[in-house]
Amino acid sequence: MDTATTPTVRDVALVGHGGAGKTTLAEALLLRAGAVPRAGRVADGTAVCDHEPEEVARGSSVALGVADLDWTCSRGCPHRITLLDAPGSPDFAGAVDAALAVADLAVVVVSAVDGVQSGTEAAWRRCDDAGLPRLVVVTQEDRARADFHRVLDQVRDLAARTGHDPAGVLPLELPLGEEQALHGVADVLSDRALDYDPDGRHHDGDLPADVAGQERLLHDAVAEEIVAHDDEQLERYLAGDVPGTADLVRALAHEVLAGDAVPVLVASGTTGVGVDRLADLLCEVGPAPADRPARVRVGGDGATAETTLPADPDGEPVLHVFRTVADPFVGQVSVFRVLSGTVRPGDHLVNTTTGVTERLHGLFRLRGREHVPTDVVRAGDIAAVAKLTGTPTSSLLAGRAQPVRPADLPARPPVLAVAVAPVSQADDDRLSGALARLVAEDPTLHVDRTAHQTVLRGLGDAHLAVAVERLARVFGVHVTTEPVRISYRETLAGPAAAEGRLKKQSGGHGQFAVVQLRLTPLPAGSGFAFVDSVVGGAVPRSYLPAVERGAAEALAAGGPLGHPVVDVQVEVHDGRAHAVDSSDMAFRTAAAAGVRAALASAGTVLLEPTLHVEVLVPAAAQGDVLGDLSGRRGRISATGTTDDGRVRIEAVAPEAELARYALDLRALTGGYGEVVLTPGPYELRPGHLAPA
Repeated sequence: MDTATTPTVRDVALVGHGGAGKTTLAEALLLRAGAVPRAGRVADGTAVCDHEPEEVARGSSVALGVADLDWTCSRGCPHRITLLDAPGSPDFAGAVDAALAVADLAVVVVSAVDGVQSGTEAAWRRCDDAGLPRLVVVTQEDRARADFHRVLDQVRDLAARTGHDPAGVLPLELPLGEEQALHGVADVLSDRALDYDPDGRHHDGDLPADVAGQERLLHDAVAEEIVAHDDEQLERYLAGDVPGTADLVRALAHEVLAGDAVPVLVASGTTGVGVDRLADLLCEVGPAPADRPARVRVGGDGATAETTLPADPDGEPVLHVFRTVADPFVGQVSVFRVLSGTVRPGDHLVNTTTGVTERLHGLFRLRGREHVPTDVVRAGDIAAVAKLTGTPTSSLLAGRAQPVRPADLPARPPVLAVAVAPVSQADDDRLSGALARLVAEDPTLHVDRTAHQTVLRGLGDAHLAVAVERLARVFGVHVTTEPVRISYRETLAGPAAAEGRLKKQSGGHGQFAVVQLRLTPLPAGSGFAFVDSVVGGAVPRSYLPAVERGAAEALAAGGPLGHPVVDVQVEVHDGRAHAVDSSDMAFRTAAAAGVRAALASAGTVLLEPTLHVEVLVPAAAQGDVLGDLSGRRGRISATGTTDDGRVRIEAVAPEAELARYALDLRALTGGYGEVVLTPGPYELRPGHLAPA
């Protein structure tokens, strides 16, 4: 029987750069809580949160891992902590958004060896977008070249760059020893040393002499910063009434919730040092669901009015489905958070977007791939249910139909694309449905269909590769991939005139039509225009629609260079018809022949599609990025500095030069560059370049 209540629930997102130790830390928390009998290893493919075959093969997270544990904090209060282990690769940033959408606290994991990296900063900024409180854990302190103080300085620099007060970055612990000599932590709030045994448990003691002085100074600075946000406490503190550890923790919890403080802890997922302290502080400092009412949008389609939904177990049920997984054994699994109310197996809820009524079959909690049945899920809880076939990711389910939507983070536009082609006819028959289910699972995937290709768009190479692998493994649809063809166009090089003629006689009724055409180039973006200048009925008016259709079809079929022809006016000014042998088809065919003749006579020039490029990069990378864009035939339209000191660059460049630009930008800027690409106009392709 489930006994946890909303005030004792903690939903925590683990975010940060890839390789910082998020999954290893989650494994250590599960082990220390007794949720698993032994710690798994990412490298061995045995980690609880990295259980998908694509993750095991790569040795890194590619999806959002969900695992809950029960923990009794140092005050003796039982809690349930649900860990949301998000990938660190930018290719899978959609999983970060999903975690932040339902978490009440973000734990930003930073390696003591590598320090603050591009993924750290990206996660930090996304927490700002979500308005989410955060806590920093410095991991891998037991490794060679670990340096806690260097990382602390980097975190403070990051806070300053993103508009936070660096004084609010509060180290609550110092490492005792470092690298292979790490054996414990100094608790800054209690002035005690916590020495750890091999089983991950600690015993208290006096501070070693070599850190006692430094720790005491740090204690005073941290205590003063904590009380500084409460005038009454600050006045008492200045009068000599020094708050105790419990008072400081309570005050710190309020400041974390308000975003005024970012605690910094030390933990080693491999040795267990600091892991129990982290769990304690998640319970004692981390916000409860009731502290952070869920943000939702209310209204019809395109609604923008935002309101909050209190996490009240007695309220009307509202569920947020934030992850959907197609499981080959149990079908579609929907992972959800209860924003309000309480749900049980058998309840019926309504999808607030589609109006579809869904029945909640057996409910279960997740611990990686393990499904733990439960008979009740209350406000603030995270759980899962199978077979919600009409509810894709980022849907809300409610007790009654109502126009309410989740207040999602800004969408991440795709930056890379591949064309997918089915291997067999059976694959072709199932491809459309399988792609639709992939997109329902992962909103950062997009599918486009052109005249010749099915295009899959995503956030990077690995993102698209995993999608293709899941098509085969989960849906049984095998595809090959190829580059996306550029949609070139042609337009007339100059005015042209031609006659289109069809004359056939093979017994009985024949086919006869003659049209005199003039073709004129139009300004860019004008498209196709048809003009009737016929006088005297040389071409009966009943046949003019057929002439227009034939001309449009000939232009769409392609000019001398093999691409559709655009921005052309076709004028019919004369022609002939036969009372018996003329027909719509005859005039349609004649018009097409005349257009082809005019195109061949005048010639065409090639147009290429362009993209508007908006880049955000560190100021130090501005010169390299500008040079790279110029090398891609880009025209810089604007540059400027953002409030956080980054540089925004706007440009227009040919689509053919930008196929892998997002990946090249990451390499050029050490992962710090961000780009948004949006369609631009067609422009004349320089004649000196190789034909498309």
